Amino acid sequence: MKLNKVDEKVYQTLKAEGKELTLQELTEKTGEPCKKVFKSLKKLFEHEIIETQARKYKLTGKDPKAAKEEDPEPEE
Repeated sequence: MKLNKVDEKVYQTLKAEGKELTLQELTEKTGEPCKKVFKSLKKLFEHEIIETQARKYKLTGKDPKAAKEEDPEPEE
């Protein structure tokens, strides 16, 4: 899985904090707009790199570089 700049900031912030953070906390700590952070969280969640409970986000321990890439369309 390829991380963009915002994905990387969100991932590194969660890793450095070592605890669950809310969307608001991540927005403040990364300095990125709320909308971009939310899109990044959604992407990381879909790839099972983070998990959420009660609107708090934390890392699952899965390495984003090892996360499965989307399967390309088969060529005919």
